[in-house]
Amino acid sequence: MKPTMAILISGRGTNMNTIVDNCHDGLINAEVAFVASDNPDAAGLHSARQKGIPTRILPYSSQGRRDAERCLVTLLEDHSVGWLILAGFMRILSPGFVVPRRGRIVNIHPSLLPSFPGRDSIREAFGHGVKLTGVTVHLVDEEVDHGEILAQEPVRILPGDTLEELEERIHQAEHVLYTRTLIDLLGRSG
Repeated sequence: MKPTMAILISGRGTNMNTIVDNCHDGLINAEVAFVASDNPDAAGLHSARQKGIPTRILPYSSQGRRDAERCLVTLLEDHSVGWLILAGFMRILSPGFVVPRRGRIVNIHPSLLPSFPGRDSIREAFGHGVKLTGVTVHLVDEEVDHGEILAQEPVRILPGDTLEELEERIHQAEHVLYTRTLIDLLGRSG
């Protein structure tokens, strides 16, 4: 039986799309039970529905983090989800949620952690004039953008780069690295 994962998003869902496609194609040995978002207008929800993946809205805005996490716990239990994959999910999970799931929540971050944690990592790296940034896939712990690093991929900031060009290269690196890391964690199904 394949492991079951849920994917959390807040926006476009480009990493989610790649993960869903790679599960469907047998590159990643897992089934996606559902995609959930804190943002009811997230474009990624529409993409997930088009791929036949059930979607859910987590009531962060209307009910707060505690109730949203309770809703998420119920969803995870109802679908027997073993892995929680964060793919552009812009909320911080509480320690009370993370601790019982330690080692089973995976996140991707657009920098070479521990450098540039938090929001706007790409913009910060670009603004600081560093020559090398990148992507990190890590297990989630109780701290923000912290936890065991599973994989990293460097991305050079090239002379004359615009922020948009750098963002595009970071996103391309994310798709490849997240897939490779999930294959390492879960194996191949094909």
